[in-house]
Amino acid sequence: MSDETIQITYEDGETKGRYVARIASVQGEGELTISKVSDVLIIADHTHVPDSMRGRGIAAALAERLVAEARAKGQRIVPLCPFVRSQALRHPEWADVIQK
Repeated sequence: MSDETIQITYEDGETKGRYVARIASVQGEGELTISKVSDVLIIADHTHVPDSMRGRGIAAALAERLVAEARAKGQRIVPLCPFVRSQALRHPEWADVIQK
């Protein structure tokens, strides 16, 4: 495994959750937070990547993971987060999981 490999985990709460990205060789963590509206509807609230991790595709990797897991679970995403919303506009193939 390269020191630049992005490791993404998911931390689950009752009404909230977050995807956390780490790189072994870099201090800090990126995150994408969600709110659970129902079993089939989630809100992408916020994406944050610290300066130490910028320029490595962390935020995009977090958004892709969110979309992949939502698709696998049959969920829809409300893209409240400006980054997720902008990525949804760039990825028309996400239309099956993005709530307009």
